[in-house]
Amino acid sequence: MKLDTSAGKDFAGVAAEAAALEAEGYDGLWFGETSHDPFMQCLQACQATSNVTVGTSIAIAFARSPMTRASTGYDLARYSQGRFVLGIGSQIKAHIVLRYSMPWSHPAPRMREFIQAMRAIWANWHDGVPLDFQGEFYKHILMTPFFSPERHEYGPPPVYLACVGGLMTEVAGEVADGFFVHPFTTRRYLEDVTLPALARGREKSGKSLDGFTICGPSFITTGRTDEEMAAAIKGTKKQIAFYASTPAYRAVLEGHGWGDVQPALTRLSKQGEWDAMGDLIDDDMLNTFSVVGPPEEIGPMLRAKLGDLVQRVSCYINFDIDPAVLQVVRDGLRG
Repeated sequence: MKLDTSAGKDFAGVAAEAAALEAEGYDGLWFGETSHDPFMQCLQACQATSNVTVGTSIAIAFARSPMTRASTGYDLARYSQGRFVLGIGSQIKAHIVLRYSMPWSHPAPRMREFIQAMRAIWANWHDGVPLDFQGEFYKHILMTPFFSPERHEYGPPPVYLACVGGLMTEVAGEVADGFFVHPFTTRRYLEDVTLPALARGREKSGKSLDGFTICGPSFITTGRTDEEMAAAIKGTKKQIAFYASTPAYRAVLEGHGWGDVQPALTRLSKQGEWDAMGDLIDDDMLNTFSVVGPPEEIGPMLRAKLGDLVQRVSCYINFDIDPAVLQVVRDGLRG
């Protein structure tokens, strides 16, 4: 099981951070599309490192076209010498329509086409296959030599898809190379919904889950003192509540009989009561979504939780953590 980490919170320090994280022994560095462009950060990280995997977790697919994402992905595959992973996700309708002013419809079929269209574009650039992709949502039939990047030895990047729902997860298995488990998940949901959906998708494409990469970010809650633990618990509960307020994620709660808490959290989120939302997450929910314990126990607990289900793991931390504590956690994950 490879150990990854999120990076890029300090935009100006991405290169130095990436070099330091590679030196600390991480296997992968992931940059999410939040307050900065993750591709610019990935470029900086690729230039500052030599071995570590670098990728987006995630870039928002529907905010762009397959052509724009194919171009960026193909270039970063070259600049990284084959170390770049294009991780994408759909986001939710409100953000696509109201923040990006882009169309939204039938997200799972649209995502299938988005990835298929990128692969058709890459096949044109890399293998010389005539570009003739005509789908329900995307159409790419024009490509001239002036706009075609030169073929390079590394080829197109792997495509990983992030999602929660069963339909989109099945699409991931069908057309992607890997999958990002959402931090807002549980082992029961993975076993009952996620893995069966991925297997169905792989079967559609005539493949098994062998060679398919599952990345499993997981909440951790830890500290050395009562004060540190209290702060960690508060921060993790607040983040769990934030995700739980999203109607699209209700199925995860319902798998544990907690579906009724979701409307209350949504109501509080609309009122801006972010701190109060965390109070609705009880200790049972905390321990189901997060690994909770002293720093030296987190690594073994996380390996026990996900080690037989995922190929890559990372810690989702929503509280201030001392670097020395994080080192203990990392050592524990390494076994």
